[in-house]
Amino acid sequence: MKIRLAGVTKKFGPQTVLNAVDFDVEFAHTLALIGPSGGGKSTLLRLLAGLDAPDAGEILVNGEPLPRNEERLRIHRSHTGIVFQAYNLFPHLSALGNVMLPLTEVHGLKASTARDRAMDVLNRFHLVEHAAKQPAQLSGGQRQRVAIARALAVDPAFLLLDEPTSALDPEMTSEVLDVIVELRESGKPIILVTHEMGFARRSADRVAFIAEGGVLECAAAAEFFESPRQPAVRQFLERILKY
Repeated sequence: MKIRLAGVTKKFGPQTVLNAVDFDVEFAHTLALIGPSGGGKSTLLRLLAGLDAPDAGEILVNGEPLPRNEERLRIHRSHTGIVFQAYNLFPHLSALGNVMLPLTEVHGLKASTARDRAMDVLNRFHLVEHAAKQPAQLSGGQRQRVAIARALAVDPAFLLLDEPTSALDPEMTSEVLDVIVELRESGKPIILVTHEMGFARRSADRVAFIAEGGVLECAAAAEFFESPRQPAVRQFLERILKY
């Protein structure tokens, strides 16, 4: 998968989160985005998803510019799997209903077809016995697995995961990371914002450090963690990996 940012700027009111970013990266399976809070990681993910638009510059995915008009953006979003740290499940729907919803409402599948596909993906993530439960009846790890199942059910071109383990305890974190490893091995491209440094080091093809309004460094995972070039990256890793 190839991602290119050319002069991308994104502001929220007076705050410039991304400032004229130029960035090219190609990876086979997984790109991990790391860096300090507020550095622009989630903003970049939302731009790639087509949920926000840059104030300036251009984003290309596999050589194709992201569209600007709303109709084409809707098509782009419908082929992008997005998982947020807060799950974003509908509390009044069952796990099955949450997975079925984009299949029927966005992709126009018949209810019976959507149900079969949803049950297949729930089965893949060992969630069939929880299909009738509402989110409040599920553990945090189960809720996040449902969110991943919903994103995967639409057969997206790629997956965007925004700190999917940030609200989980260690056991549930391991459960969700195992699912992400399974997805990686299936060949589905993943762009992952994460604070799990060990996971990024073991499982990402490339790691990008985002801070100060830009991408300060991007390298293969082993090189990134063993020989960071930028002082800001070295200082960040020393703090994070201290204990």
